[in-house]
Amino acid sequence: MSLPRFFLENQVLAAEAEAVFPLRLEADDAKHARVLRLAAGEHIAVIDADSDYFECEIVDFSDALPLVSIARHAEADEAGPQVILLQGLAKGDKMETVIRHATEVGVAAFVPLSCKRSVVKLDGKKAAAKTERWRAIAKSAAMQSGQARIPEVSEPVSVREAASMLAEATAVLVCWEEAPQSASLHEAVQGALLETLTPADDARIAVVVGPEGGLSEEEVRILLASNPRARLVTLGSSILRTETAGIVAPALTLYELGGMGNRPRKPGSDPAAADAEPHVIEAPAAAEAFERMFPRYEGADE
Repeated sequence: MSLPRFFLENQVLAAEAEAVFPLRLEADDAKHARVLRLAAGEHIAVIDADSDYFECEIVDFSDALPLVSIARHAEADEAGPQVILLQGLAKGDKMETVIRHATEVGVAAFVPLSCKRSVVKLDGKKAAAKTERWRAIAKSAAMQSGQARIPEVSEPVSVREAASMLAEATAVLVCWEEAPQSASLHEAVQGALLETLTPADDARIAVVVGPEGGLSEEEVRILLASNPRARLVTLGSSILRTETAGIVAPALTLYELGGMGNRPRKPGSDPAAADAEPHVIEAPAAAEAFERMFPRYEGADE
């Protein structure tokens, strides 16, 4: 079972002189810790202001902040590939949905895009307030999903401003509903890695998803001109909502880079598997199992 995870903004645990010390959690995180009913003797995962990973034991939690001791200091996870999502501003709570679930998937940073067809228009004050809300959601999702880092969330920018940031990316994937079905995300990612001689773990790939109305042709041209390895990509023939595409596209990209459980197994790492017979369900047995799950299936031919 994974440990509850907390991030520290202003505390470096290696600098603590005492064996037992207060863990300086943010107010919301301390409240969350109380909701979890953490008690003396329980362990938590802590990533401090230096991005170091510690497993800490709760010694006492009778005051506002828990008193802890360091149980062990572990090596921080390797950085791995970074996928940055440039998401067209969407109405309602769709941006929150994208940021929450894309953080769980492993997106490293978010750049909200103010697009020509965005229904939502944010002025300075509203943009700042929304950004703080999105950052809080990213932090909460990172804690919940066990990420090693909290994703960065920028304030909303225009498509031109975003394009000016993309010149050094390993690749820029522009998800567009009018892209040809031959515009393969796999080929765009692997082609960029090959062209730049970049190992997948070192890749920095920007994924662009438009708002509800999609990206305009002019915005697509600007984005494709931002980087020599910018490519149109399709997510298939299904018409996806912007909040669906904003989760699916970076997940597919991370999968291409070896994430999402796609790490190749080292040769010889599982000798038992090599000798094992493949488990194949015979057709009649498979059909019977399907009928048991879906009783109506047996009348499908009538």
